[in-house]
Amino acid sequence: MDFILLSLNTLMFTLGYFGVFLLMTLESSFIPFPSEVILIPAGYLASTGQFNFWIIIIIAIAGSLLGAGINYTIARYFGREYLLSHSKMFFIKKESLLKIDDYFIKHGGKTTFIGRLIPLVRQYISLPAGFAKMDLKKFILYTGLGAGIWCLFLTSLGYFIGEQVSETIVKSYNLILLILIFVIVLVIGWIYLKKKVKI
Repeated sequence: MDFILLSLNTLMFTLGYFGVFLLMTLESSFIPFPSEVILIPAGYLASTGQFNFWIIIIIAIAGSLLGAGINYTIARYFGREYLLSHSKMFFIKKESLLKIDDYFIKHGGKTTFIGRLIPLVRQYISLPAGFAKMDLKKFILYTGLGAGIWCLFLTSLGYFIGEQVSETIVKSYNLILLILIFVIVLVIGWIYLKKKVKI
């Protein structure tokens, strides 16, 4: 696993902005690997002047939208039954897909936004949106907003914390993932309790 993650970083460093776009597209589709190992090192490179911070954000959001759009399109035009019967081909567990699908049915389009902020869910939240034939404009809006917050947070983390995080990101991935989940759960819980944000 460490070799794979290091290889992804090497690809990003070699291809520059296009590498960020390509990897974020893949990450947001059905190919599972963490965006943390893309955007945190990219944020560090921005702090050294090798990348531009805001260009990274824009490119990362664009890649996220394209990857999510691939999932949305597959789900919309091939349908639930096809994906369930070919779940292994798309690296998806049937149980996970059914849970996410059920949650989307119960809570509607806002889950497209919320799901983009939850690790291990964000890659697949576009599938139930496609199953439900969610309005494309709303899908793009919610996905873009969620992806924007996620990309800004991770890139900022790399930018402000710097080289130490970039060099140890692979080894520290599990800890970072736990911290991200904790922070995101707190934010979402606060939003629901205060009811100040209506999506």
